[in-house]
Amino acid sequence: MNQRLTIGELARETGVKIVTIRYYEQTGVLPVVARSPGNYRLYDPEHARSLHFIRHCRDLGFSLEQIRQMLRLSSKDSPTCTEICAITAHHLKDIERKASHLKRLAAELRRINSTCDGNSRRTECRVIDALARG
Repeated sequence: MNQRLTIGELARETGVKIVTIRYYEQTGVLPVVARSPGNYRLYDPEHARSLHFIRHCRDLGFSLEQIRQMLRLSSKDSPTCTEICAITAHHLKDIERKASHLKRLAAELRRINSTCDGNSRRTECRVIDALARG
């Protein structure tokens, strides 16, 4: 990809919807792009690289603010990636905390669900009773 791309071509290349690309531009996640004489957006390979980066980060659950920070930090002339590593380490801790919470929720739901054989009348359902008791 050595040429400029239209927004449609960039969307096909990266798998990111056109409306999302525009949103990323409006919110400053993607840099402003050059325009053709006919006022069409013209993207370069760096935009495609950034969109692949953003898409992967979103798949990993990073917020747009975290992604914006990492993109900004990646373009700085910094001798190390300490700040980027700190962002990812913080995000990992959040994910691990959420995963632990979800495991506790799953165990509680398993316990509640195991009290029901599915044959009780709705008014006598042990699941409803357990959920109502909190």
